[in-house]
Amino acid sequence: MTGTALAVLAMAALTSCGSGTGAEPAADGTTTLKFLIDNSQATVDTAKALTDAFMKANPTIKVETETRPGGSEGDNIVKTRLSTGDMSDVFWYNSGSLLQALNPAQTMVDLTGDPVLQNVQKDFLPVVSQAGKAYGVPAGTAMGGGILYNRKVYEQLKLEVPKTWADFMANNDKIKAAGIAPVIGTFKDTWTSQLFVLGDYYNVQAAVPSFAQDYTANQAKFSTTPAAMAGFDHLAEVHAKGHMQEGFGSATNDQGMKMLVEGKGAHYPMLSAQLPPLVATMPQAATDVGFFGIPGADAAKNGATIWEPAGIYIPKTSENVDAAKKFLAFVASPAGAEATNKAVQPAGPFRIQGAKLPEDAIQVAKDLQVYVDEGRTAPALEFVSPVKGPSLEQITVAVGSGLTPPAEGAAQYDKDVEKQAKQLGLAGW
Repeated sequence: MTGTALAVLAMAALTSCGSGTGAEPAADGTTTLKFLIDNSQATVDTAKALTDAFMKANPTIKVETETRPGGSEGDNIVKTRLSTGDMSDVFWYNSGSLLQALNPAQTMVDLTGDPVLQNVQKDFLPVVSQAGKAYGVPAGTAMGGGILYNRKVYEQLKLEVPKTWADFMANNDKIKAAGIAPVIGTFKDTWTSQLFVLGDYYNVQAAVPSFAQDYTANQAKFSTTPAAMAGFDHLAEVHAKGHMQEGFGSATNDQGMKMLVEGKGAHYPMLSAQLPPLVATMPQAATDVGFFGIPGADAAKNGATIWEPAGIYIPKTSENVDAAKKFLAFVASPAGAEATNKAVQPAGPFRIQGAKLPEDAIQVAKDLQVYVDEGRTAPALEFVSPVKGPSLEQITVAVGSGLTPPAEGAAQYDKDVEKQAKQLGLAGW
C-alpha cells in the first residue's frame, strides 16, 4: 500500500471515529447505507431478502445495494476501495485467510464485545477475527465439503453411512458389484478434483491439531504428514480400484450432479452448495441426496469439514456506523435467518444462535446441521491458514487419474504453495 493511500486511510479513520454518531440523517429523517456485495445470484438474492426485511423493520434506514464482480477482480476492487477510503458503509466479503489480507485491524470497525455479535456462534468468530478482535457477522450459511451420496442407492443396497475410510471403500465395492458407479469424477471442471484433499481437513486437524499453525510457519508439509497425505492417497486409491465412472476425465460438474441425483452414481466428493440450484428442475435432489464427512482412520473421531459463510463488515471510513451496526445485528439474528430462508434454499446450517433451518430444508443441510450441533466440524484449511497454492486442482486431476503417484502429488503441492507464502511475507518461508 502506498504512503498516500495509508495517509488517506488514517485521516478517514480519524474523522469517522469522532463522536460515533455518524453522518447527519437526511431532511426526512432517514439514513442511507450503501452495501457492496458480489454479483453471484445467491449473494444478490440473499442480500435483497435481508435488506428488504431490515428496511421494513427499520423504516428510518434505507439500504442501497451495489454489486461488484467475484474472483480476483472483485478482491482488487475491495482492497482498492478500502485503501483509498472509498468503501461503502457495509460490505460482503470472504471470511478466513482472504480477510487477513485486508488488514482488518486498520480498515474495519472492531466489533469485539459489541451486542452486534450476541447471536453469532462462538466457533464462527475466529474466521472473522484478527489478533483476537472480531470484525464481521456471518452472511448466509455454512456449506459442507465432503461426500454427497444418493440415499436411494444406500437404501436399495442396505448400506450404512461409513465412519471410516475402510467402510467407505467396502461400500464402494458393493455399489460397483450392483452396476452403479461408486464415485463420480468430473475432472473436466478441474476444481472439482480437490475435494478428497480439501474436504479431508477435519481428519487432519483431529490427528494433528497444530497442523494449520505449523503449515503456515513452514514447519509441516502435506508430503511429510501422514494425516495430510491421506487425501492424496484416497484420490489414488479410488482410481486404482476402478471406482469412478467411465469418462470421468471429460465429465463436467453439472453432469456429475445429474448422475448423482438420478442414482447413476452413488457418491460425489463435492460442496453442499451445489444442491440448492438443482431443486427447481430436479425436486428429488432435496430429499434423495444426503451428506457425510470424508471418513478418516478412526470411527470415534468422525466429523466433517465445513466452508464457513462469508462475512459482512463495516469499514472505519463509514459515516453511518450506528446504522450499519443495526443492520449487522439484524443479519446476525434469527429474524435475519428467517428472511434469508424465504428467498434462498440454505446449503447448510446457519452460524447464528436460535436460527433454524426451514422445515423443507434440503436433506444435505439437515445432515450438516447434525455435525454442527454435535461439535464435529472443522473449518477448511483455507479458513485457518493463508497458504494455498494455485495448482492444486491440476495436481489432484493428475493423482486422481493415475498419472502422478500420491506422494509425488503431495510433494508437488508443497512446492506449489511456496511462491504464495513468500508473496504474503510469511515468517519461516
